[in-house]
Amino acid sequence: MTMEFNWFLLAGAAFFAGMVDAVVGGGGLIQIPVLLSQFPQTAIPTLFGTNKLSSLAGTASSLWRYARTVSIPWAVVLPATLAALLGAWLGAAVTAWLPREAMRPLVLVMMLAVALYTFLRKDFGHVEARALVPADRWRAAALGLVIGFYDGFFGPGTGSFLIFGFVRLFGMDFIKASASAKVINAATNISAIAFFASHGPILWLVALVMAVCNLAGAQLGTALALRRGAGFVRQAFLLVVTVLIGKLAWDMLGG
Repeated sequence: MTMEFNWFLLAGAAFFAGMVDAVVGGGGLIQIPVLLSQFPQTAIPTLFGTNKLSSLAGTASSLWRYARTVSIPWAVVLPATLAALLGAWLGAAVTAWLPREAMRPLVLVMMLAVALYTFLRKDFGHVEARALVPADRWRAAALGLVIGFYDGFFGPGTGSFLIFGFVRLFGMDFIKASASAKVINAATNISAIAFFASHGPILWLVALVMAVCNLAGAQLGTALALRRGAGFVRQAFLLVVTVLIGKLAWDMLGG
């Protein structure tokens, strides 16, 4: 019975994580705590690799569905993706010298600023604000490098930071920003899987079951985002950012 309950909990968490991640990112906030609670004696690289493999299925399926409906601005997404891969590798390398806990207060302040800015700007991300210009390629590369570094070094809220960056820097609406963020998420997930797989075995059966559930949740989340529009994604974005702020604050207080 315990094993059945564990499988049910893992599958349910993966489904919900896929649904949330497809809309605004943040699925790791759901999957990782569940994996840690169910496998307390398992090495962290193994659990993180399992989480990334599960997430990749949902991210890829969400990207595929978005790409059929949303015009992804590859002129800025590709430079951002390539730079994010480099940034993620650099971020992972820096973890050998700097404690990750040092990032927590800074990320909390940044998340508060993102939430406040998005809340006060009622029209933020509802419609595309401007056309892209050639200089945006360099801005996209800078964004990808910074967010990729953050993802490799610390990680929580990466998808939310990407969406905010695409809306703020390039004038995208929330739907196009969410679709664009999936490209980078997929690339960094593949990179992370390779890293974690080389540092510990992945729980392949668990990852496969969670991947199927994550994929199903991602399909539902993407359908909701496309049907409900940018306003719905904006509300979900604020909700996820608020939850992340609460979690970071709780962790800092030793909860």
